[in-house]
Amino acid sequence: MDTAPPLPQPKNPKLRRMANALRALAMDAVEQAKSGHPGMPMGMADVATVLFTEFLRFDPTAPEWPDRDRFILSNGHGSMLLYGLLHLLGYADMTLDELKHFRQLGSRTAGHPERELAPGIEVTTGPLGQGLGNSVGMALAERHLAAEFGPDLVDHRTYVFCGDGCLMEAISHEAMSLAGHLRLNKLTVLYDDNSITIDGSTALAVSDDQLLRFRAHGWAAERIDGHDTDAIAAAIRRAHDSDRPSLIACKTIIAFGAPTKAGTAAAHGAPLGAEEIAGARKRLGWEYPPFVVPDGIRAEWREAGARSAGLRHDWERRLERSPQRDEFRRRQHGALPDKLAAEIAAACDEFRAKNAKLATRQASGAMLDRLVPAVPELIGGSADLTPSNNTKAKDQADIKPGDYAGRYIRFGVREHGMAAAMNGIAAHGGLIPYGGTFLTFTDYCRPSIRLSALMKLGVIYVMTHDSIGLGEDGPTHQPIEHLSALRAIPQLQVFRPADAVETAECWELALNSRHVPSILALTRQPLPLLRTQPGGNYSAYGAYVLAEADGARQVTLLATGSEVSIAMDARALLAQQGIRAAVVSMPCWELFERENSAYQQSVLGTAPRVAVEAAVRHGWDRWLGPHSAFVGMSGFGASAPIQALYPHFGITAEKVAAAATSLLN
Repeated sequence: MDTAPPLPQPKNPKLRRMANALRALAMDAVEQAKSGHPGMPMGMADVATVLFTEFLRFDPTAPEWPDRDRFILSNGHGSMLLYGLLHLLGYADMTLDELKHFRQLGSRTAGHPERELAPGIEVTTGPLGQGLGNSVGMALAERHLAAEFGPDLVDHRTYVFCGDGCLMEAISHEAMSLAGHLRLNKLTVLYDDNSITIDGSTALAVSDDQLLRFRAHGWAAERIDGHDTDAIAAAIRRAHDSDRPSLIACKTIIAFGAPTKAGTAAAHGAPLGAEEIAGARKRLGWEYPPFVVPDGIRAEWREAGARSAGLRHDWERRLERSPQRDEFRRRQHGALPDKLAAEIAAACDEFRAKNAKLATRQASGAMLDRLVPAVPELIGGSADLTPSNNTKAKDQADIKPGDYAGRYIRFGVREHGMAAAMNGIAAHGGLIPYGGTFLTFTDYCRPSIRLSALMKLGVIYVMTHDSIGLGEDGPTHQPIEHLSALRAIPQLQVFRPADAVETAECWELALNSRHVPSILALTRQPLPLLRTQPGGNYSAYGAYVLAEADGARQVTLLATGSEVSIAMDARALLAQQGIRAAVVSMPCWELFERENSAYQQSVLGTAPRVAVEAAVRHGWDRWLGPHSAFVGMSGFGASAPIQALYPHFGITAEKVAAAATSLLN
């Protein structure tokens, strides 16, 4: 029997009724799915109602309106809150039938929000804290584009819901530190401060004072009653007036309204059950059957959804009158400047004319000197490795606190935060982000790199010092398993160019891949120019014959990056023995995978194959075939000059040639 006391009377009965619609839909959908998280949507329903009915600027009939406010549900397990909002506000794709198929195969209502499944879902969230990192990129993108196009075209805010788990994740430190440093005052985080996690009370694991923590990061921070609609609105207004980003800690009751499970961990990640839902309906005064929202309440929500249509129409008229209209539209549509191809061709011609030994990181830097002026939407930075990554172009100005017109971001030693912010920049639209660190530190970026791929965002990761070739820094900094681990991520392009020309080609391919993220794995050590003759973008094939055998092939040497020149030297050694070898450069396995089998076979041939890469063998057997050999790494590297390391680990032309001859005996 329900013995729970009645709920206190709300200050605004209308807003409470609207919030209760969200609560009921969340309870019903999770119950029908027999899976999900009802507690957070029920706890944050009052905050969401105030935000979406009084502050957030959006238009469900034009969900891609570039100047809409952005809303991110960082605690993505509470996805039914977002789905309920989209449905009630009038987003056409989020039908009641979709809510009834919550967490079912083929529905738009996945267990955690997925960016491409429905309009209104700005980013894919679920791994806690990622949405916070994305929000920093979105807020920064808005400030930069406003500095370029002016407030008539770009003037919107970024709001985030997050929970205790998001703030426990280390990425929250990196993201909030960067946002506070840059004084991104149009970023507001609404924290579901319910003191509950899966294990129980947050007191079991954490005792941080989040307000002090955020203030130390340079944020404005306050705590309010998350069920007091007047207090919620007043706090958001104060955030709008702040000269810094704002945290509003909303003290809520998880599963607000549930008679026995409210305020407990039992409401976090499981259906409430029929009896508890019946009790919640009674306490909330919600007398309607499952999935039924009365017409009057539905009309109130639809009115809220139509609130910003006039603002959007005014914005569209300003855009039509703007002298920057065509450029703004080009950026939003993701079309690249017409002169890009000519710049790439000119760079390749210059590399061939100089015919100098260049580290591919240096070639990448030379490319950025050309690309940054040619592609105005290109914006990037480094995780405190600018001179090592060669990520800053000539005359590329820094973005600074309060001055966002520059195009170079000092991400600091925040690799994970950098990657998450780049996802936010890319998801925002109008910009192409790139960011650099050492390839080994993709380990620090990996959760966000995976989400780049899952969201199909064309983020460009400039990852230098890509092998034992970095030398003296030793095994902590020498990537060994990283290429294999990155190649294992679906929908991610891993480029490892062999020389300056391939580097230019890989930059062109990455820039043209607006729905696929790219890794550029680049060397510290100088490499000879191999592509000395003009031609098309051979890297676009993923793999190609760099040097054919002089006659019928007896062996095929496969290589990537810095080891392609080793393969070329091995080919020469084999020729001295009368053995005819071809060399295949494989800058991007993922692109080669997309080629038809006839092309793949023409490149790989039928002769025995030897692969050489200063990394682990894992993955190479896909290309090697049954009669083959691999020259590479089988363990960690060592601290020594590069001249000692390659012979020490047996990655030499002589070893490649010996492996080839052994296959022919």
